[in-house]
Parts: sequence; C-alpha cells; structure tokens
Amino acid sequence: MTQSIKLPLNKKVNLANFDPNYTGKYKSKKEMRKRLLKTQAEIIELQELLYAESKHALLIVLQAMDAGGKDGTIKHVMGAINPQGCDVVSFKVPSDEEASHDFLWRAHKAAPSQGKIVIFNRSHYEDVLVTRVHNFVSESTWKKRYDQINNFEKILAQNQITVLKFFLYISKDEQKARFRERIENPDKHWKFSPADLRERAHWDDYMEAFEDVFNRCNTKWGRWHIVPANDKRYRDLVVAETIAKALRGLNMKYPEPSVDIENISIDDIV
Repeated sequence: MTQSIKLPLNKKVNLANFDPNYTGKYKSKKEMRKRLLKTQAEIIELQELLYAESKHALLIVLQAMDAGGKDGTIKHVMGAINPQGCDVVSFKVPSDEEASHDFLWRAHKAAPSQGKIVIFNRSHYEDVLVTRVHNFVSESTWKKRYDQINNFEKILAQNQITVLKFFLYISKDEQKARFRERIENPDKHWKFSPADLRERAHWDDYMEAFEDVFNRCNTKWGRWHIVPANDKRYRDLVVAETIAKALRGLNMKYPEPSVDIENISIDDIV
C-alpha cells in the first residue's frame, strides 16, 4: 500500500491515516543511503545554478514535534551545499522587537532573496500551533491567521519564491524512544529539555492543530508534505528528493557572460 507524501488539494487530512513508519518502495537502509547520496549531489549542482541565475528562490519550512528530526534533516540533506547560498532561520519565542510587529513580520523579513535557499526551522506556523495549544492568543485571533498565512505565502510565490512545507511525522512511541536516548546518552544530554516533556503532554492537542493547518493552509502555491519520519534515512531521502524535484522544475539556466569571452585571451593577462 502506497502512502501520499504531497498532500492533495481540497481533501480532508486525518493523521490517523498516515503511518510514520512508512518507507515506501525501499527495503534497506543501504538502498536509501545510496539514493540519498545521489540526490544530494544533484541538489549541490542545482543550488549552484539557482545562485548563479538569481531569478528564483526556495523557502523550505520544517515543522515537527520535539525530537522529530528537524536539525538532523538540515544536517543530512543540506549540509554539503554552499553556505553562501543557504541560510537557516530558527523561530523561537519572539523577541521584544518581533512581538511589537504583526506575527508574520519576522517570517517575511527572513524570506529568501533571489538565488538563495532559506530553511525555516519551525516557522510562522508556530503562531497557529503553540499559541493555539497554550492559549497564548484568543481563538478568534488564531483562526484569522490561516488566511493571513495563505496570503503571505501567495505573495512569496508570486515573487518567484517556491515554498516547500514539510511535516516530519514521528509516532508518540518514537518520540519517547528519542527522549530516552537523549537522557541515557551523555553525548545527547544537551539536546534534552524538561520543556520537551511538558509539550509531550499536549500531544493530542498538537495533532489536532496540525490537522487544521493541513486542512486550512494546503494551497497550490504552498503544498504540505507529510514525511514519515520514524526512519531517519527515509525522512532525509523524501525531503531531498522533493527539494531536487522542485529545483529541477524551475528550468534554470546559467546566465550569459557579461563580456565577450571569445575575444579574451588568457595570454593577454599580465
């Protein structure tokens, strides 16, 4: 049985219908590793082309529950590309300056310029997730934000910014196993926070909030991808292949030289 990664438009999403253990056609980690390396090499070439042409940009949105693998995905999928052309922006508790503006101000400020890739590690969607679950704003406020987010992403798309949105979907049992590893492995103690356990207590509320995000903010200019993420290798491969496909679809070309190369001789250089 196959499982959709890219969410179809205008179809109600229920996370109970998605298996976070799904690994598609791949039967071994070795097979996935081989495919990932090939796709990473393609992304490196496409990112250089994106940077050189400077007509398009790519915004990658990563959302997940704690221990869902956002940092690992960034490291293993994008770690080898030229850092001049890629930025990672982490969205934490708003600063005083950010809180004094509308909730999308910091996201728009961080959106990629032409030729760049920007990765949002968490994103503007926190303002219809954590703020909703913890009642930081009223229901009437967060309900208005779905349309505001859609309009924001539409503006980006109309300005040659491709928006790819990924939900790294792990099971509650897998999250518990990863928390246990962070507690028992001294090398991973730094990753653990008591706040993670407090957030885990709201698991069902978060799943409901995520479902509303998928049902309200899955548009033709900003599609959501639900990535089965219990298997880290498959998670990385799905994200990598989706990014590569999106970049290929831009039909980019290297720009023409600004001077007549044919009339320049290296022997004339002093």
